[in-house]
Amino acid sequence: MLQLALSKNIHEKTLSKTNHDFNFQLENKPIEERVRILILRDLINLNWRINFNDSKIEIYPPDNYDKMTIKNAMSIKRNEIIQKNRKWIDQNIELARENLANGFDLYDSKIKPVIEVCDTPKQHKLFKIFRYYWSSPYSEYVGRRIKLIIRDYGLPQKPVIGIAALGSPIIHIPERDDWIGWNLSTRTENLVYTMDAYVIGALPPYNFLLGGKLISYILASKEVRKIYEKKYSDKITLISKRRANKLVGIFTTSLYGRSSQYNRLKFKDNLLYVPIGETKGYGTLHLSDETINAMLELLKSKNILINNNFGDGPSWIMRVIRTAGDLLDFDSNFLLRHSFKRKIYYLSHAKNSVEYLNNLSSKIVYNNYSLNQLVVYWKKRWFNNRKLNSRVENDVKWFRKEDFYI
Repeated sequence: MLQLALSKNIHEKTLSKTNHDFNFQLENKPIEERVRILILRDLINLNWRINFNDSKIEIYPPDNYDKMTIKNAMSIKRNEIIQKNRKWIDQNIELARENLANGFDLYDSKIKPVIEVCDTPKQHKLFKIFRYYWSSPYSEYVGRRIKLIIRDYGLPQKPVIGIAALGSPIIHIPERDDWIGWNLSTRTENLVYTMDAYVIGALPPYNFLLGGKLISYILASKEVRKIYEKKYSDKITLISKRRANKLVGIFTTSLYGRSSQYNRLKFKDNLLYVPIGETKGYGTLHLSDETINAMLELLKSKNILINNNFGDGPSWIMRVIRTAGDLLDFDSNFLLRHSFKRKIYYLSHAKNSVEYLNNLSSKIVYNNYSLNQLVVYWKKRWFNNRKLNSRVENDVKWFRKEDFYI
């Protein structure tokens, strides 16, 4: 149970409830009360149960968040970010449209994916505009980063099939570390040989034809591994002083629990994306930017500064929430602990990757799956049958790149 202490007579002056719908009154409220009301609003939007007392409101988290609740919450956060960047998006939407395929053209393509590494400002701009299309809120990784654009050379204009991005892995995820078998020493030593895939997905019209699975297959290719090796061939990590030029595995998480994109994704008899656990749901994604900004305003009014150093990311936001929670006398740890749980998946690039990551093997035995092998397998296993679906065919052929919007 989480208690938020609100001012007296809050029922009449701050909240009005009709048919289980709440109308939150924020105007002319002191900053402390505005923060409390915004937290309450965010949690009610997530189907938290509420109980009114004379001077306090008690709110209880649901046992589990269903897919629609998570999707709605991310939609709120995504829309906040898009509105902040609306001018930039509108200025660059034509660049996105120019790099997409029309649905009728796609049905004539043999689909020949080619991996393009983002190096130039134009490539980064194109990646960025497409990233805003995703249902998950735009966020950026720090540290090592590789952004990939996958194009279809089966069509003359070489349209974009989808995008993917790899970033430095999060330092400590208990469920991941337990599955790998890491202790503090082996994780510190060998985390450098892994990456997180924080973007994997297809754009229309390829997404109708399971293009997201195709991008997932491509990340298993030796071509992606070699792109990584080339970029980091001479890089030394600051903490462990180790070369960062070997990639033996990639971690990724699902947006809504079990992932239809990674589930049962095999190459021949090998399961590519192995489910290794579930995060505890510790995070900040369930709180809107409006609420976080109000917390910052509260801290500023008290002359409290929470340093936001480059690379702090979510940890900085967590410190903001914790500090604001101390000021308002509510359990910020409880609040942070009830964000969204995600399934964790592991994509191995080596037959002995787990042994190597635990120092039980000194030589990496790579899978060496080629891009061509993986694409051919994807077509036989997924694409060919999907293409015969009349409803899917209709969705694809109705898509015109001029209609693409964010």
